Amino acid sequence: MHQKRRYHHGSLKQALVDAAIELLAEGGPSALTLAEAARRAGVTPAAPYRHFSGRDALLAELARQGFEIFGERIEAAWNEGRPDAKSAMRAMCGAYLKFAHEETGLYTAMFGQAATLADPQAGGAADHALEILWRAVVAWLQEARAPAQGARHVALQVWALAHGVAMLTVSGHFDPARTADPALVLEGAVQGVMEAAVARARAAPA
Repeated sequence: MHQKRRYHHGSLKQALVDAAIELLAEGGPSALTLAEAARRAGVTPAAPYRHFSGRDALLAELARQGFEIFGERIEAAWNEGRPDAKSAMRAMCGAYLKFAHEETGLYTAMFGQAATLADPQAGGAADHALEILWRAVVAWLQEARAPAQGARHVALQVWALAHGVAMLTVSGHFDPARTADPALVLEGAVQGVMEAAVARARAAPA
């Protein structure tokens, strides 16, 4: 789970970020205000404005940190496509779901509203994460001896699937003990998307 950092002199910005992550994980976007983040961090309501112009700026910082950590985790899971693209993609899917489960507050900030990614740093971190997924799709197609044209669109499909399963899991709709194992659901869905992508690529005119 996300490790809370206690505020001490010189780390107010990160203390506010950590407080905001807790609030998002507990109550969703509506629970996050600068005033409540300040209270959680043990500072005055005016203190956040030393680092953030408003709530949107705080959310942008959360999204930036979230996408950077997320990108590191899925890239590590991808492991440069070893031992093969299918196995590595399965590991990526697992890392995706694990991140959403363990870092619910960050995940909420990352995908709460697209406007957050208008911030150049947050948007750049998100683009990097998508690029990792795009590389994985390209590798899968290449291993299947299929052209990699349209791989970015397929990567977006895979991302949409992963996000949907992650949200259903975080909200309690997917549970291995009661309904379905989210990892198996996602693996099957991604397998279907990739098999269809390979078939389309092979059938496309040269």
